[in-house]
Amino acid sequence: MASQQQILLIYTGGTIGMVEDYASKQLLPFNFNHLYVQIPELKKFDLKLSVVAFEKPLDSSNMNPGIWKKMAKIIEDNYSKYDGFVILHGSDTMAYTSSALSFMLENLSKPVILTGSQLPIGKIRTDGKENLITAIEIAAALKDGKPIIPEVAIYFEYELYRGNRTHKYNSEYFDAFESPNYPVLAEAGVNINYNLPAIKKAVAGKLKVHYDLDENIVFLKLFPGINEAIVSSILGAPGLRAVILETFGSGNAPTEKWFISALEKAIGAKIIILNITQCNSGRVEQGRYETSAQLKNMGVIGGGDMTSEAAVTKLMFLLGQKTSVGEIKKLLQKSLRGEMGE
Repeated sequence: MASQQQILLIYTGGTIGMVEDYASKQLLPFNFNHLYVQIPELKKFDLKLSVVAFEKPLDSSNMNPGIWKKMAKIIEDNYSKYDGFVILHGSDTMAYTSSALSFMLENLSKPVILTGSQLPIGKIRTDGKENLITAIEIAAALKDGKPIIPEVAIYFEYELYRGNRTHKYNSEYFDAFESPNYPVLAEAGVNINYNLPAIKKAVAGKLKVHYDLDENIVFLKLFPGINEAIVSSILGAPGLRAVILETFGSGNAPTEKWFISALEKAIGAKIIILNITQCNSGRVEQGRYETSAQLKNMGVIGGGDMTSEAAVTKLMFLLGQKTSVGEIKKLLQKSLRGEMGE
């Protein structure tokens, strides 16, 4: 008889972990020691579910690399004991966390599924129960005795997405996430239908966790009327190592002399500039138009179809590896964890 699947639930905070105190009408953190009381459906699973909860629940707006390291350490310390991991997380920065963990957890061969909700788990109409129950089922799912999802993913409102291909696009409806440049990994209906060709293949080798992340990065979002003083101030920030240039369309930017000169000066100072489109879908194609050809010629790196969340966390990861600027530029154009098309 096959041994019972063991899943570790990691509660970090977020709306999903809140219940209403009927006396004060305030939302308070849920006691996960009473998980089966709140969600009795979990008793029907033929698996062992354990819980690790942050001592102080974290609003995801306060998420930072230090917390990502804490999550990664919990996974590393428990990797041999559990078959899969489910992280309960606030939805606002979930795509950043899932992207970061995908780079930090090298040689991952077990599911790490992030989920949350738009309504607290104690509300009658909550989406949290279904999200949590299905995320646990996905984390425990096997095919031929091996995990079906050996990667970091987000499950939300009946769909499973690759974590580093996802971003939150809706703050009001239950379907809060989308993955515009990559197909969903699974859809949950009467059955959970897995899109097997889209799922990352398990990799051989021991799990290696990367804890060194460099945060000396800035977003520079272009807009008509952006001025020289602002751009120069941003590019001249002390300690700056990389800039994510959010451009128009397929990677286009102003061709004004002062703007080009400011970028060239930054590149000369060994600051990496990564070109990411402002569009929700599509990709950067530097050189397709004259307005992006100059960027390519001066050494701006095209970010392909990466999300902004994947771009910033990939840069944090690569800059933390203490490798050369030239090597980082090469790796930015290569898919490391399925975060971009090649």
